[in-house]
Amino acid sequence: MSLVLQKTSPTGTRATRVIGVVTILVMAWVVVSGLIFTPQDVVQGESVRIMYVHVPSAWIAYLAFIVTAVASAGWLFGKKHSMGFDRFAGASAEVGVMFMAITLITGSLWGRLTWGEFWQWDPRLTTTAFLFVTYLGYLAVRRLEGSKEQRARRSAVVAMLAVLEIPLVHFSVVLWRSLHQGATVLNPSGDVKMDGLMLFTLFSGVVGFTLVFVWLVLHRQRTMLLVDIANSQGLDAAIATRRAEGVAS
Repeated sequence: MSLVLQKTSPTGTRATRVIGVVTILVMAWVVVSGLIFTPQDVVQGESVRIMYVHVPSAWIAYLAFIVTAVASAGWLFGKKHSMGFDRFAGASAEVGVMFMAITLITGSLWGRLTWGEFWQWDPRLTTTAFLFVTYLGYLAVRRLEGSKEQRARRSAVVAMLAVLEIPLVHFSVVLWRSLHQGATVLNPSGDVKMDGLMLFTLFSGVVGFTLVFVWLVLHRQRTMLLVDIANSQGLDAAIATRRAEGVAS
């Protein structure tokens, strides 16, 4: 497999390099603005700065899981059943799980500073943790024995069911009594009560994390393609060897 991968083009492209440079610039601004320029919160004090990582991570995790579901539907209902859809679904899910882990970690730290505890069986926290475990299960399904087509079919069904949890997580603070605050930006009233620079920095964080997501998915799906090619060529070589042995005997 290593020989095949060495003969194949690398995962980086001009587009991913440009995205990487822009991502570094945007994230550098978010770090500097979030730590230095933006004011502290009247109630939460300096701990509010965790928001610039926690909120974008949560939204990008949602985005990643939605992309996984859409790509899965593209494979499941597409006429050609292109494996490119399956690779994008898998890559997006892996990145989404990473961002969801960041969401849970930063949320626990924020909760410790705000509530005095790392964890509460709060509706938002509990449903978020359940969503995280669900997509760990999705990744486990992708590693089950079988052909690429079997892998794609099984994981596509799981992905399209798992994405239904996202509205439950997002609206959990409305459906049940929760310690977690409601939406500040996308609230039903449309009244955003946030300092302008804080809001701009938060928006910049969403943009920066989105670029990180795109960069990682592009690289990861390319890596998956190389592995699929290597596995396919290895199988073809094994079949050819077996046929040659049969002819020789």
